[in-house]
Amino acid sequence: MRIETDLKLGFKDVMIRPKRSTLKSRREVSLEREFKFLHSPLKWNGIPVMAANMDTVGTFDMAKTLSKKQLFTAVHKHYNLEDWKKFVVSVPEDALNYVAISSGISKQDDEKLAEILQAVPELNYICLDVANGYSELFVAFVKQTRKKYPEKVIIAGNVVTGEMVEELLLAGADIIKVGIGPGSVCTTRVKTGVGYPQLSAIIECADAAHGIGGQIICDGGCSIPGDIAKAFGAGADFVMLGGMLAGHDESGGELIEKNGEKYKLFYGMSSQTAMDKHAGGVAEYRASEGKTVEVPYRGKVDDTLQDILGGVRSACTYVGASKLKELTKRTTFIRVTEQENRVYTK
Repeated sequence: MRIETDLKLGFKDVMIRPKRSTLKSRREVSLEREFKFLHSPLKWNGIPVMAANMDTVGTFDMAKTLSKKQLFTAVHKHYNLEDWKKFVVSVPEDALNYVAISSGISKQDDEKLAEILQAVPELNYICLDVANGYSELFVAFVKQTRKKYPEKVIIAGNVVTGEMVEELLLAGADIIKVGIGPGSVCTTRVKTGVGYPQLSAIIECADAAHGIGGQIICDGGCSIPGDIAKAFGAGADFVMLGGMLAGHDESGGELIEKNGEKYKLFYGMSSQTAMDKHAGGVAEYRASEGKTVEVPYRGKVDDTLQDILGGVRSACTYVGASKLKELTKRTTFIRVTEQENRVYTK
C-alpha cells in the first residue's frame, strides 16, 4: 500500500483565468478541429463534442442530428445488423464521418462487430468500451482489433492514468477514452472506492497521449458548458457527453409523465436497469455500478447544442483563443472554493 499526496482536481475545483483578447465577437471563434491519427491513415474534421455510447444518449436519432452539425456520436452497442443497415441508407454519406460503432470485448461482441463492419464497410470509427481499461485482456483485444482493421480509427477506454494511455496507444488505439467514475449516473466510485478526479486525469492523460501522437476523450464529469470548456482547456481533444444530452427527443429512454410533467429515463450502462435490459439481470458475481434517474424532458436537442457550443465559444473569447485548438495554450486554471452565486438556485 502507498499514498500519493499530490493534489488531484475536478472541474469544480478550478476556473479559467481570463486573458487579454483581440476578438470582437464570439462569431470569430472556430470550434472545428482537424485530427490525424497515430495508426489509422484517416483524417477527421469537425467539432470534437461527442454523444456517449449509452442507449439513452448515443442513438441513431442523435447521430443524425449531431452529424449535421459536424458533431460526433459513439453509437451504443445494442443495435443489430439490420438496425445499422437501415440507419446507413437513411443518412447522407458524410454522416458516417461522425459516427462510431461501439463494441465490448467478448467473443460475441467481436463477432457482431465483424458482421456489421463487413456489411457496412463505410464505418471507419470503432469504440472499444469497457469499464476497466486496465486489464491485460483489454490490451490484447485492442491489438487484435488493430490487426483486423488496420485502416479504422480505434477508440479505446476507459482509463485515467498516463502509463495506461501509452500502453493502449502502443497496442493499436488511436484515441483513448478517459474517465473512471465521474459520470452523473455512474456509481463506480461509491461501489468500489476506485476513481480519479477528472480534470487531473485529463491533464495527465493528454500529456501522455500527445507525446506519442495520440488523442484523448474526456468521458464524463461535464454537467455545464463551463466544464466542457475546462476539459478542452486541460488538453482534451474530444469531450464526450451523457447526462447533458439525455432527456431529448433524440435520446433513448422511456418517456414518462408524473404530475403533468414529462421525463425521460436515463441510466448508466452498468446499472441494474441496463443489465436487466441487455444482459438478463445483474450477474451474481458483480454489483450494479450505475443509477437510473428521471431527467426532465427537454424536447429537441438543438437548443441544448447551441447552449453548449455558445458557452465554449464564449470561453475562447475570454482568453483570446480564435480557434478551439488554441484554448489549451491560453488556459491558466486558478483554484477556487466556489463557482457561482447560488442565491437564486433551487
